[in-house]
Amino acid sequence: MAPPDREIALRIALAWRELRRGAAGLELRNHLLGPEGPQLEQAQLDALEIVVSEREGWRMTDFADALRVDPSSATRAIDRLETLGLAERARATDDKRVVVVRATTEGRRLMREISRLRGSGMQRLLEPFEPDERERFAEYLERFVDSIDQLVEELRRAT
Repeated sequence: MAPPDREIALRIALAWRELRRGAAGLELRNHLLGPEGPQLEQAQLDALEIVVSEREGWRMTDFADALRVDPSSATRAIDRLETLGLAERARATDDKRVVVVRATTEGRRLMREISRLRGSGMQRLLEPFEPDERERFAEYLERFVDSIDQLVEELRRAT
């Protein structure tokens, strides 16, 4: 496979920057979280989304891996969610020496509402695209994420 054209790579890099920073980021965030929603930072929202998954509870090492951060960052994320009443720590049912993290009822309720708002917002964002373009866009983004994961893994092995 030929390396990407420098101009195309630059366009993608600039678009990525705009997605991360986005001039309309606050307005879009308010729409997706609701204007009266909790003041969650993106990292806290990411953490809540993982905690709310279908698991009974997350061991902190597994949670850190899923969040793709080091264990101390994962602990801080859970501390913040606990302060907001969205997550709690408990003893694992299979090993009382182990602490697991799980979502509270409020955390699950909030994530359902955020998912609903985010889903309708994403549908609106994709309206200008034809159905086949949406499918290709999703495929390209998934492949892009895989490419990022592969690069990170290569960099880890090299150090």
